[in-house]
Amino acid sequence: MPRAQTPDGVDRRRLRRVAAVATSLSALIATSIVAGPATASEAALPCALGRTDAHHSEGVDSWNSAYPRPDRPLDAVMIYLSFPDARPSADPEELSRDYFPATSGFFDRASYGKFRLRPRVHRYWIRMPHPSASYGIQRDWDAGRRSSYLRDAVAAADPFVDFGRFDVVYFVADPDAPGVDSDATKVVNLDRPMHADDRDLRRFVTVFEQTPPDRNVLAHETGHVFDLPDLYHRPADGKGDWDTYVGDWDLMGSQFGLAPDPFAWHKWKLGWISDNQVDCVDLTRPAVHSLRTLSAPKEPRAQRHTRLLVARTGPESAVAIEARGAMGNDRSMCAEGVLVYRVRSRAASGTGPVQVLDGHPGTSACRGSSVYPPLADAPLGVGESMNDAEDGVRIQVEGRTTDGDWAVKVGRD
Repeated sequence: MPRAQTPDGVDRRRLRRVAAVATSLSALIATSIVAGPATASEAALPCALGRTDAHHSEGVDSWNSAYPRPDRPLDAVMIYLSFPDARPSADPEELSRDYFPATSGFFDRASYGKFRLRPRVHRYWIRMPHPSASYGIQRDWDAGRRSSYLRDAVAAADPFVDFGRFDVVYFVADPDAPGVDSDATKVVNLDRPMHADDRDLRRFVTVFEQTPPDRNVLAHETGHVFDLPDLYHRPADGKGDWDTYVGDWDLMGSQFGLAPDPFAWHKWKLGWISDNQVDCVDLTRPAVHSLRTLSAPKEPRAQRHTRLLVARTGPESAVAIEARGAMGNDRSMCAEGVLVYRVRSRAASGTGPVQVLDGHPGTSACRGSSVYPPLADAPLGVGESMNDAEDGVRIQVEGRTTDGDWAVKVGRD
């Protein structure tokens, strides 16, 4: 018997079955405990963690002005670099189709249309002065060689590119050059900026991907440009599983994840979710809250629905709750339901600032396609609950409303 599939080809047997609850739950659903103003600048709610000095801190009470905030259209330039020791086999416009419009479309869906990434691809190869192998390109790159690479790239491109026009700069190396290591793709932040076209250049996305590139790799790296942290766990010896913190959830954990839409917490941080779409939970007063699926299309301004529940558990920690469904950027996800995760604003990028709490710790799902099957079925379905002993929080999914929202009860464990 063939498996039932969605129009996008997602195997429906991979999705956790949700009981059909047609009775009205609106009487049970609590309104927001704290009503905050709608703002795209700074989160003002008491459950908003403060930004710390941690690299890419998950604090949302203010914005780090060293980074461009993607709550408006931003212009990006993609510059292709060739080397004396290799002859490119394709032209820049052809190679750029691996990245655009897919990356712009990802952010358009994730931001509910609030953010437009407007790329301009420089149509001609920019010749670097030295062979690719001379730069020592690799994942843990020597700082001196990396600086030389960037200085040469800026100097070579400056006569042809007006850097003053762009908010984001992508330097893409010829994928056929012998010294190019695809594992070296990353964002480089400079303590001392370079200067070109009356602009200080502090940050570059350096791309060393093969053809075709890793899925969502450019969106992941662009996330760092907007002050989002790495959510993966890097083993000390480089061996072992990198995806134990968040699994498939949020592309800042893995660019290969089945559910790469950014966490609601990140959408709040970036200005894509406003304060009146966040409910601060009072754990001393258990109540049922309504959650709109995170990747559902935006609603009219007069009909804002909650997309994030936050229970503050300490000065620099909180438990966040959101609903995930197989649509938009998450159309290939493994399991629908209510996702719970812990946020720590003091934890730096790559040290577990977000950790998904597993609603089904005894099971795994989607082996062969998930980056970390133990967390692929982490969301709670209707009638299921979770006791977070570490933070003393109990989350119970009561049902779904007639319009598809999730009814979630939150209180003390």
